[in-house]
Amino acid sequence: GQDALMLTVIIAAPLLGTALALGLVIGMFQAATQINEMTLSFIPKLLGLVFVLFLAGHWILGKLIAYSENLIREIPGLIG
Repeated sequence: GQDALMLTVIIAAPLLGTALALGLVIGMFQAATQINEMTLSFIPKLLGLVFVLFLAGHWILGKLIAYSENLIREIPGLIG
């Protein structure tokens, strides 16, 4: 239970951090220039998340596979 929650936080942190940082920078730019265009905030965030997934995707997939293998290995002990 707690391992699954911790894995979720570890996997989501790079993506959420990227979206937060880009959103903050774009929001400050929009406030400074008084440009209120929704696509101006969406497209850079999307590209940033794709870039982070490209860089960290192998690591994220490795974490998920290791957790799944461990979970499947422990099933007999949970049953009886």
